[in-house]
Amino acid sequence: MDRLYLSMIGHGAIILFFGLLAGWGLVASLIGGFEIFPGYILEISLPGDSSAWSRTHTGGILNGLMVLVFALVLNTMKPGKKVGFQICWMVTGAGYANTIFYWGGMLSANRALSIGDNRHGEASIAGILGYIPALIFAAIIMIAVAILGKIAFNAIDKSE
Repeated sequence: MDRLYLSMIGHGAIILFFGLLAGWGLVASLIGGFEIFPGYILEISLPGDSSAWSRTHTGGILNGLMVLVFALVLNTMKPGKKVGFQICWMVTGAGYANTIFYWGGMLSANRALSIGDNRHGEASIAGILGYIPALIFAAIIMIAVAILGKIAFNAIDKSE
């Protein structure tokens, strides 16, 4: 397997790890801590509500899987070094940007959906740090998906 795609798999695993880590926060937010042994819960207070932890958990897992799937698909399609590198940084960057978005959204009242205040709450540094990279990479990942689709459809034409 190409080193570039192995690197994507490594980054995908890191992103997936943070999604799985948020699962521990989800459990703690749902029951108010961690069960040390049956019937005894060590109380822990975490920022964010259970729905925010759930979004962070699910979103992190899906973003990690997105990077892993792209790595495997690109390795199979062999788009060439230049295009492969472009898609690699676009997808990996989107995975990290979205991870930061979910964590920032969990820690901010405005859910990291805008730079300023919105109907969900007031702006904060966590919200701003979550919003800006996600906004940028929301467009970039759409370009990466379009490039991948074009490569796939061009490959169909060549295989006939």
